[in-house]
Amino acid sequence: MEGSDSKNRSLLIVWTSGDREVARNMVFMYAANAKKHGWWDEVTLLVWGPSQKLLTEDHQLRHELADMLELGVHIAACKACADRYAVSEDLERLGVEVFYTGQFLTDWISSAGRVITF
Repeated sequence: MEGSDSKNRSLLIVWTSGDREVARNMVFMYAANAKKHGWWDEVTLLVWGPSQKLLTEDHQLRHELADMLELGVHIAACKACADRYAVSEDLERLGVEVFYTGQFLTDWISSAGRVITF
């Protein structure tokens, strides 16, 4: 993508599904490989809604999350949702950056950043 700005070389994956199979066999697989193989310069996984609860309860997903963090995938979570599920502190302990993400997502989309949603 020669000549493109940095936002065009960055991907935001919005993960909202509470489905474990979607997490393991699409979201986590693509996020990790996109970073590992340089498909995107920056990969951010935004954990939002039911996916937050699933992540804090599933040992294998927590392990795979740690692997993604080691690869350099940025992991963030919506604080409003995390507070509703009472998992904000659990997510932070996993290395997830927890903050109010509505404006972040709006800014990303407004800047023509790349977004995929599950």
